[in-house]
Amino acid sequence: MPVVPANQPQLIRSSQKDEYYQNNLTNNANELFHACAGSRRWLQWRKEIELLSDLTYYVLTTLSGYQTLGEEYVSIIQVDPSKRRIPSRMRRTALIFFHTFVPYLLDKVLICIENELEAEAPQTSRTWRPLSHVRLWIQRAVGMLTESQRKALIPLVFALQQGITLLYRLHVAVFYITGAFYHIGKRAAGVSYLRVGNVAGDDPRISTSYRLLGALSLLQLGITLTLQFNNLRLRQRARHEWKQHRNLLPSRQVSQSSSRSSRCVLCLEERRNTSSTPCGHLFCWECITEWCNTKTECPLCREKFQPHRLVFLRNYK
Repeated sequence: MPVVPANQPQLIRSSQKDEYYQNNLTNNANELFHACAGSRRWLQWRKEIELLSDLTYYVLTTLSGYQTLGEEYVSIIQVDPSKRRIPSRMRRTALIFFHTFVPYLLDKVLICIENELEAEAPQTSRTWRPLSHVRLWIQRAVGMLTESQRKALIPLVFALQQGITLLYRLHVAVFYITGAFYHIGKRAAGVSYLRVGNVAGDDPRISTSYRLLGALSLLQLGITLTLQFNNLRLRQRARHEWKQHRNLLPSRQVSQSSSRSSRCVLCLEERRNTSSTPCGHLFCWECITEWCNTKTECPLCREKFQPHRLVFLRNYK
């Protein structure tokens, strides 16, 4: 059967189709977990539910030796670097690891480091949390740093977070130009695609248009980097002033005898950084912003609103 390399439109359509089914699976899992465990547990485990949903999708397709729904939709198959064999089970396992678990781990570790660097006192938790052993190791490492060293590392962590986002954009721009490896995980695992069935020659104008799009993406990325370097000090100053104004307090320092009216209905603890929705209901700033990442509605009255309409109530008691 004649096969030729898959082109950019096929790889993009395949990825979009896979993301559609993954989002459906994740949304169903979120609704089920939210209904069974409640809002507090759902907020704590939301990232892990998304990870397990993605792992389930790829274990049932890629790891089992089948095409994903997106690959089947555009009639493409995975091949190893030789372009003659399908990837081995070890290579497919590496692909799933790089594509799903590595982004999750990076996000969790960087957020944990940032929180520990900005915390005025070591934070402890009585409940088991994902990556709790990693968090404990980070706490010990940060505890060995001086105050000046911690302040110096905060901009570095922030720059690293932004750098990962820019790396994804750079990789997509390179894909538009070269036509190979739409995802970083597939590049790391050495998995590419061949198309099966319709092997007619591509219209040269398609490749030309994607190369032009890649060049424009690189130009935009360069402008973005320039602006970010110019505004880095201003952003850090704004973050520092915001931290001073909000005056965060660890939950363990809050009085246990607080009234029921001052508790957040999402975390069921004393409200910290009280914030108001447009409908007037009050929540912790961290809880309601996490909630709005997936549902743009009030948890109590279900009134729809956009996250930018949340109001942080300074000096509210």
